Amino acid sequence: MKRFAAVAGLLVVMAIPGATAAAGDGMERHEVSQEQYDTLIAQCRFSDLGKAKCRAAVKRMYRIGQADLTLDCRTYSGITVCGTLQLSKSERSCIRHSEQEGIPFRRAEVECYALS
Repeated sequence: MKRFAAVAGLLVVMAIPGATAAAGDGMERHEVSQEQYDTLIAQCRFSDLGKAKCRAAVKRMYRIGQADLTLDCRTYSGITVCGTLQLSKSERSCIRHSEQEGIPFRRAEVECYALS
């Protein structure tokens, strides 16, 4: 039952438009470094799901403190993103196409999120 509740909690957080998922169950604010927080806020400029909603979700979900070494941050084509990206249908399609062209998933995910 606890496992079900944890999964359900994470799914609720991931369903928030423009949100980026953090480690854990998403029920309390997640501590990240100032640099990680700045990256999470900055990546909202690429969100097809609403920049204001994305920024509000980041502010609700994260607080500045110790760096989170488990937060998945990556940089491709000079663009840095952190966490699980909430992708639009066209961005997911872009990723599939890019992978078929031989581009690794992580790179395609960042480039399609930011450049498409």
